[in-house]
Amino acid sequence: MITSLQNEQIKQIKKLQKAKERRKQQQFILEGFHLVEEAIQSGWPLESVLFETGAKLPELPVGLNCIEVSRKVLEHLSETETPQGILAVAGMKETALPEQVNFVLVCDSVQDPGNLGTMIRTADAAGFGAVICGTGTVDPYNDKTIRATQGSLFHIPVMNGDLAEVLPKLKSQGIHLWAAALEGAVDYDKADNPGKLAIIVGNEGAGISDEVLALADTIVKIPIYGSAESLNVSVAAGILMYEAKK
Repeated sequence: MITSLQNEQIKQIKKLQKAKERRKQQQFILEGFHLVEEAIQSGWPLESVLFETGAKLPELPVGLNCIEVSRKVLEHLSETETPQGILAVAGMKETALPEQVNFVLVCDSVQDPGNLGTMIRTADAAGFGAVICGTGTVDPYNDKTIRATQGSLFHIPVMNGDLAEVLPKLKSQGIHLWAAALEGAVDYDKADNPGKLAIIVGNEGAGISDEVLALADTIVKIPIYGSAESLNVSVAAGILMYEAKK
């Protein structure tokens, strides 16, 4: 059992709480029984599993590096208030856009990790083929993002990309681009949907950048019938994704 916070392996794992270190090591942390189980069932590459005595464990693959740690060590590595007694170190996958994809969600500078995670989960539920995170979007391997996906991170390709390069490629594949904005927009349920569609949503405060907006084929809006100024970006994305699949 590892009990020391100064253990070199524990110190390396602790570093993964920072995005810069996650990119450097190409690893990230998963917390809790459900996420570890989802990763295993999805065949996601795991480097190690850390657990405390008596913790509920999923069925672990033969040969996986399993390390028993003290409660103090687990709390040191956890970013939740009440750790479930298990976490894993996972490797990052090289993810590419599937060759045959009809529906894609595109995030332009989405800042809130909970919003991004919820949108990944909804894209998975709606049967979308991929989620693309543009420059300025929060790290999809952020702890809060991963927890908000509820395991959908392991079911749907999620990738980073420069939207100035990615969006023209999508258009060249016959994918129509919807951008969620207000000016020059049509109601989403009246917009042209040719059956191959990328939905672009933007930053919580500033919306979609002018450069990205200029690449859209159709600008769509969701009517506001009450007094609210706007919808949360993850709610808006959910409405548009399910409309796209009608």
